[in-house]
Amino acid sequence: MRKTLSVVTAVLAAVGLQVAVSPAARAAACAGTSGVTVVVDNGALGGGVSTQCAPGNPTSGLTALTGAGFSYAFVPRQPGFVCRINALPNPCNGAPATAYWSYWHAQPGGTWTYSTSGAAGYDPAPGSVEGWAFGSGQAPSTAP
Repeated sequence: MRKTLSVVTAVLAAVGLQVAVSPAARAAACAGTSGVTVVVDNGALGGGVSTQCAPGNPTSGLTALTGAGFSYAFVPRQPGFVCRINALPNPCNGAPATAYWSYWHAQPGGTWTYSTSGAAGYDPAPGSVEGWAFGSGQAPSTAP
């Protein structure tokens, strides 16, 4: 499937058409150091865990998040504090201590470490794993 998608994209690009690759067509996790793997756990919101690859070398946790195909929005009047990922929760809950998007880092196969810096200021290394979990500060429910 991946090879077919690449061939179709190359052919369409050659004839001047642009193709946006949907998150579903992206690799679930990055291979080796080909990018940063991003895990989003919205189980507390009735969803599940989604793992996607942000290819290349994203310059921040936020560019890794969007590079992996996720959207985000900040808490109104609190720029830098992520309120929603992929429009959840809706509406934004203002990120109280009992339910917010916590931000985590890890190496593949390692353990999650709570981020001590904001996603806009953190530069994840290719080959690493970024995690986001909605709740009261628990790590994503899946291993990095």
